[in-house]
Amino acid sequence: MRCPFCKSAATSVIDSRIADDGESVRRRRKCDDCDKRFTTYERTELQMPVVVKSSGYRTPFDHAKLHTGFVRALHKRPVPTEYIDAAVTRVEQKLLASGEREVSSRAIGEMVMRELKKMDDVAYIRFASVYEDFQRVDDFRDKVLEVKRPGGQRPDVQRPAVKRLRTSLPVLPKIGGKPN
Repeated sequence: MRCPFCKSAATSVIDSRIADDGESVRRRRKCDDCDKRFTTYERTELQMPVVVKSSGYRTPFDHAKLHTGFVRALHKRPVPTEYIDAAVTRVEQKLLASGEREVSSRAIGEMVMRELKKMDDVAYIRFASVYEDFQRVDDFRDKVLEVKRPGGQRPDVQRPAVKRLRTSLPVLPKIGGKPN
């Protein structure tokens, strides 16, 4: 570490302490040449992967853009801000845990859709309509039916028929006096 006063590379660590709730290390240093003291902070730097768009264009990961996607999908929905922040954090953690240097925008979109599906069906369908580029009303209908199916069952898989109980109602006579 260079001394900020005389630019000498000869410095010594006098004291080290954990700072920012364990997120960084605070080091008190002394310059061996000019005897001046200064403080440095050491933090972990995590590198988010580069996002590869469908066109092949590469762009840096943008936390704000991810957060905005969630907020737009959940606009006027009864979902607390803490849930949105937690979902954004989960997506970012999955990206970091993957260890990949590049990730497709499609993969990020899939992660967002999984998070939205857990939080709110309407937000999920909103996001899916833009993300999957719905062109017809049938696209919306299919997505709504997918959400309504237990366990996200595919449309071509039939559920067992549910027997309905019939109650017998008395037959009422027609108006005019004759019975049915």
